[in-house]
Amino acid sequence: MRTFRGVVRTGTVHCLEAALAAAVILEQHGYPPLILGFESIDLLDHVLFIYKTPTGWGSVARSRDPGLHGRKPLFVSPRALALSYVEGYIDYTGRITGYEVFDLRILEPYNWRLASGNVWKVERLLLESPHHPIVSSDKRIDALRRRYRAFREKHDYKPWKYFTGQDRWTPLPLEYRRRG
Repeated sequence: MRTFRGVVRTGTVHCLEAALAAAVILEQHGYPPLILGFESIDLLDHVLFIYKTPTGWGSVARSRDPGLHGRKPLFVSPRALALSYVEGYIDYTGRITGYEVFDLRILEPYNWRLASGNVWKVERLLLESPHHPIVSSDKRIDALRRRYRAFREKHDYKPWKYFTGQDRWTPLPLEYRRRG
């Protein structure tokens, strides 16, 4: 649970650390330090930095799952942005059940930005706070999960080619792009 300083020192990051690093950097450019946390039925939650521009809400995110990367600022609300992740969250066990937006400034004077040690208080905030429910039909989720399983059985890698709405994604890092 590293801060920006720890991320730079180690050169590695998971989703919450990426969101904190983005918050530290983009706060210096006038964006409030807002993160969005997801809850999932498989307890593999996800966190991203969110921001608003004149064109809408967008996100900066890092994940080993291509469907959970950032989104361009084209969404009318944080809820609409959160809903854009429902399909990308589907795998063998995942399903988003809720989301919440957190303004990290509420933790002040806690040093979530540059502390040299771990910042577990941020994770506790995410885990202990109530989230807005995201309700999606079982029929839709079952269909998405069947599609995911079929793709994995046929291709043996995480599917990124068939996700809808990719025109709203920020570009995928090169290591996630497959040819053919």
